[in-house]
Amino acid sequence: MSASSELVFIPFAAAGHLVSMVEMAKLLVDRDDRLSVTILIMKFPFDSEIDSRIESLAASVAARIRFVLLPRRSHSPRTSRRAFIHHFMESHKADVRDAVAELSARGSPRLAGLVIDMFGASMIDVGVEFGVPSYVFFTSGAAFLGVMLHLQSLRDEQHMDPTSLKGSDVELDFPCFANPLPAAKFLPMDVFREEDCRISLDLALRYRKAKSILVNTFAELEPRPVEALASLGAPAVYPVGPILNIKVESKRGFEILDWLDQQPDASVVFLCFGSKGCFDEHQAKEIAQALERSGYRFLWSLRRPPAKGKLEAPCDYADPAEVLPEGFLNRTAGVGRVIGWAPQVAVLAHPAIGGFVSHCGWNSTLESIWFGVPIAAWPQQAEQQFNAFQLVVELGLAADIKMDHRRDFVEGSDGVVTADEIEGGIRKLMEGEEAGERRKKVKEVSEKSRKAVMEGGSSYSSLARFIEDVCSQ
Repeated sequence: MSASSELVFIPFAAAGHLVSMVEMAKLLVDRDDRLSVTILIMKFPFDSEIDSRIESLAASVAARIRFVLLPRRSHSPRTSRRAFIHHFMESHKADVRDAVAELSARGSPRLAGLVIDMFGASMIDVGVEFGVPSYVFFTSGAAFLGVMLHLQSLRDEQHMDPTSLKGSDVELDFPCFANPLPAAKFLPMDVFREEDCRISLDLALRYRKAKSILVNTFAELEPRPVEALASLGAPAVYPVGPILNIKVESKRGFEILDWLDQQPDASVVFLCFGSKGCFDEHQAKEIAQALERSGYRFLWSLRRPPAKGKLEAPCDYADPAEVLPEGFLNRTAGVGRVIGWAPQVAVLAHPAIGGFVSHCGWNSTLESIWFGVPIAAWPQQAEQQFNAFQLVVELGLAADIKMDHRRDFVEGSDGVVTADEIEGGIRKLMEGEEAGERRKKVKEVSEKSRKAVMEGGSSYSSLARFIEDVCSQ
């Protein structure tokens, strides 16, 4: 049966966004023969591996999914992270319009709508131009969506300037959280920069113009935030997660998995901080001291930050010993490993992993829940990580290491988390009665995450409603 309706996916190029949107596309075409998907790929100016990555993704998808690579655009590297993302997406708007025009001109299958990354909400204008609905794919959780909508409402309806809250004692009552939060301590740092604040809240304003929002969460994980979105004026919301690429790759080439095979169950602390996670020498030494003093087995993915002021991807250290305390690798050789890039899904799926020291990126949070691994939460930057942190701590799924840490490698670091703080978080994660209760809760939520996407589950049913919305127009 040939597809009768085509959706155009417009993801942001970062790995966490691209992979989850591809998984979403796969889920849609697997669920309904009426649908086909074209995914428009933007290329980072500093990403030399995007072509091979797309080849790998294309080999794993159904025939009714195809990729279209857009021209690479140049960008000034000296800008804030939020401003870079905004200008990156805007610079591709004409390319997106041309690609959609070509698809629309074919006539069959009919162009049914655009599915737009949360960072590309201005692409709704393209949908309007072609007379098709736009759907936002929110690659983070419902709580973060609620925070964005709430802050946008404060700005545009109550004329509050969020940047004025920096350093204040004001507490904000977010509908998606059980308790008010002290703004100056917990708000994402992007809110405190005037340009970044404007960009973030303008995105939230545009979300209100979408036909609906697909959220990578499940109702059982975020019942309060999901319920609160309607009161915040959001369009129809479909919780369809967890959307994850949980295929565990072969052990071939992953010597570290062989090492994990030799460790007792639930004995290893895994430290990994996402595709952008990296540490300079000062912070790396503090982590190393914490690990050595804790005495726990560990697997640590340690990566080098880009040069200050450069918006580039982190890379592996040629020799990690150059940034670690003298003799650290020798002293800990029997209990731990320091590596570069890590196959995170394969590691989290391994029974030897007993805890996950994480930056609280949303995909990492969902993966840890899926595999039933408790978290020691250490958000590294702003935005989603802050809200994922708040959520998992509030639900009793995580211990905290440093809840108000602020760091930006483009504009410079804002403080170092000490060895004492890190060691304390690891101990809370791994030992004592509280750790046992946390592990039990994570296992319970893990079961709920798996049931949500099974036939009859909350996310399965939510996705069915979205498909009928698309196909019935």
